[in-house]
Amino acid sequence: MNFEYKHFLPVDFSASSRVWIYQSSRSFSTEEISHLKVLLDEFVAGWKSHGTPVKGFANLFFNQFIILLADETATGVSGCSTDSSVHLIKQIEERFSVDMFNRQTLAFIINDKVELMPLTKFSSAIKNDFINPDTLYFNNLISTREDLENNWIIPEKNSWLAKKLNLERKTGLEPATLSLGS
Repeated sequence: MNFEYKHFLPVDFSASSRVWIYQSSRSFSTEEISHLKVLLDEFVAGWKSHGTPVKGFANLFFNQFIILLADETATGVSGCSTDSSVHLIKQIEERFSVDMFNRQTLAFIINDKVELMPLTKFSSAIKNDFINPDTLYFNNLISTREDLENNWIIPEKNSWLAKKLNLERKTGLEPATLSLGS
């Protein structure tokens, strides 16, 4: 699989544009992708913040990641407009029977494909050499277009996971005690 993606991002969006990444619990089929494209295009065309159109972008990457961008240099994104994007993702979950909000599942590039792994299995994967410090990781916690371009797909050793792994080694904590964002 080709993991080049930057050329699919809109060039006329500010580097500080807000980004939301939703990782699906599985890849979407070709037929589902056609339906998703329509849903995402319709959403962006009607995305508003307090009645003003949002300069937005939405696309599916690698058949598994929905990425939304909002260029707030044009129009700020309000709570209601953010809620509308969450509502869209919940509709997608229901329509396609996928989970798009599980932040306890990690995504890596292994053998040239996207592989998902529960956070609780991360230590075991390291110990069994399934993942090493150079394994590419999808850092879905990024929040700007600049970070999307430079820090979305990064080696595990450059991610927050490396810090968690070091914490585990130093303290002897079991992997199940680790959680995202702490």
